[in-house]
Amino acid sequence: MKKIIIATLGILATTTPAFAGSGNQSTATGTATATIVAPIVLTHPASASLNFGRFTTGTGGSVTVTAAGVGSVGSDVTFVPGSTNSADQFTVAGDASRSFSITTTGGNVTSGATNLAFTTTPSAGTASLSSTGTASFTVGGTLTVTGTAPAGSYTGSYSATVTYN
Repeated sequence: MKKIIIATLGILATTTPAFAGSGNQSTATGTATATIVAPIVLTHPASASLNFGRFTTGTGGSVTVTAAGVGSVGSDVTFVPGSTNSADQFTVAGDASRSFSITTTGGNVTSGATNLAFTTTPSAGTASLSSTGTASFTVGGTLTVTGTAPAGSYTGSYSATVTYN
């Protein structure tokens, strides 16, 4: 029996006593995630343009081209026979099935010292990329024509911007 008591005392001397927790602290492990999506990229084909067509100014007015490419004139502006109009075109690439917004600015077309202002209208204010991550849209606009604008070829530019929603 003496051996049992000595063995028990030896075990008790080498073990660490368990203490109860205080109850006012607890710790758990959380998780973190991240998803990187493809950047949105807007491309303008070199062959595309917003084409207001060929017209006479008269006393002035406007030329409108819809986002579908249909042209019309207002006030004293008249299309000449054989005039063609076209909406501008853009392509978008990015994260598949993600929606995005479209904005465009106005601009000026210039010939020499003469500037004619225009506004633009995209075919949609928002769109979604396909399941393969592509989309396209068109842009129409309205050109304000002064009656004093001289004959000539006018060129200009504007900006289009796409942003993930």
